[in-house]
This record gives sequence, structure tokens and C-alpha cells, in this order.
Amino acid sequence: MQLSGRTRVAGAPVNYGIYQPTDPEVGPEDLLASLAADGYTGVDSGPIGYLGTGETLDRRLAATGIGLAGGWVDLRFADPDGFTADLAQLDAALDVFTAVSVDDPRFAPRPTLACPGDPARMARPGTPPDLTTALPATEWPDLAARVQQAVDRCRDRGLEPVFHYHLGTLVETEAEADRLLELTDVAICLDTGHLALAGGDPVAAACKWAGRIGQVHLKGADLDVHRRVRDAGGGLTEVVAAGGFCPLGAGDVDLTAVLRELDQTGYTGWLVIEQDAPGQGRDLARIRADQQANLRRVEEALR
Repeated sequence: MQLSGRTRVAGAPVNYGIYQPTDPEVGPEDLLASLAADGYTGVDSGPIGYLGTGETLDRRLAATGIGLAGGWVDLRFADPDGFTADLAQLDAALDVFTAVSVDDPRFAPRPTLACPGDPARMARPGTPPDLTTALPATEWPDLAARVQQAVDRCRDRGLEPVFHYHLGTLVETEAEADRLLELTDVAICLDTGHLALAGGDPVAAACKWAGRIGQVHLKGADLDVHRRVRDAGGGLTEVVAAGGFCPLGAGDVDLTAVLRELDQTGYTGWLVIEQDAPGQGRDLARIRADQQANLRRVEEALR
């Protein structure tokens, strides 16, 4: 595949169950060293500040030859006052991203914009939204205008953001992502696992969104696990704990077909491997073995 020459592969702190700066059983330097030793060339930031900031972050990345792929910033796009308050959080993340050295502008950090978790949808992830959980049609223009404002704020700092639809948020399904793309000029983060568990087709989406994909999160998805947890009344936390996001090559995401479609449509940028680990009860040896195997599967598929 020509895609192998147009992409770099990153890992992510969420693979080790790191969701907050106070979470880690694995320190930032150890995580970066492990990624480099295993053959990764990049990393998602994880919670802002976990990998460090300013000169500390740049030094840690340079010491391991790891690039910064970007990182998650959720803003309360559906809440005008909350959104205004959250802009300081966005600015702090942009300060982190613009402080790192970049050897190729194609692989500059991507601010990954998203909605925060919505309690009703976190409790029913991947369930088609209804009148009680969907964003009302009348509120979409205002939400989209705030997304565009955040996008423009990133661009003013020299960075091109992406929007990440995500289970348990107000922009979760393929249709909701389509609506946001219609109303803004933001690029999309193609997350294969979240799309599959929300009822979408990652291969078809890679084709449909060609030209609008600014980053890719390669994530496995096990529909049987998701269905079983949902039938038992579990939410997103339980889906993750049960292995709903499974290793690449297992489950219901056709990794090779996704990469082939991205190759044909000319995607260039980061491929971020994600396999969310539970926040509690982590098996670090198994996690690292999974991440080594995930990288091998991607490298094999790219040949």
C-alpha cells in the first residue's frame, strides 16, 4: 500500500487505562520508552499534562523519537455558557501542542475536539438516539457554530483540528457526524471502533468521508460483547471493562479493508492505535502484549 509512506502509527495512553493525569500506573517516560521500543513513532497526548508540557514534553518526545499525534479536548458545545468557560481548556491544550517540535507538517498534532459524555447516552452507548437523548434539530445550528468557533481558534494557532464522534456523547452516530460535517468545515476523526459500536460501517465511512478525514483511530469492536453488556443494562464503562474494544484483527472491524479504502482515497496523516483499557484492574503485561500485536497487525495490513 502507498498508505504506508503517507502515514505514521501512534499509540495512546488510553490503551493503558490512563484517562486522567492522576490515573497512571505507567509514568510518561516509561510509556514513551515502551512505545519507541515496540516500534511506534507517535503518541496521542492522553489527558493534557500527563506527558508533560512545554520544554519537558518536547524533551521527552525527542529523547524517544516519538511524535505527538494530537490529543482529546472535549468542550460543552451544546451549552453556550459552558462552552465559553471551556475555551480556556482548549487554549491550554493548544499551548501544549504548539510547544512540540514537528519534523513534517503532515504529522503536526491534531487537536481532537469532541463533546463531553452525556449521562443518558453514556448509560446506553450505541443505542439509536430517541427524542429523550438526541440533540433537538433546532439546537444543531448553534452547536455547529460553536464547533466552528473552536476550529477557527485552533487554526489561529497554526493547527488543524478534527472532530471525534464518540459513544456516550451528543455526536455519536454516523448520521450525527454527517450532520456536523454538513454544518461546519471541520475534518473528522475516523474512529473505527466507536463507529462500529454505534451501528456504522467504518469501511463505507472511509469512502464517504474521503477528503474530510483528518485523523484515524484504529480501534477494534466486538458487537457481541457490546450487545451482551447492553442487554444486561451496562453502560460505556462496562462495555470497555468487558472488552467491547477488542484487539485489532478480532471482533467486527475489517482492519485491512479500512486501510485499503484509506489508501485508495489518499489519506495522509496519523494512524492512532487505540484499545481502551479499564480504569481499574489493569493487566499491564497483557496490555503491552496487545499493543505490540496491534502494531504488528497494522504493519502487516499496510504491506
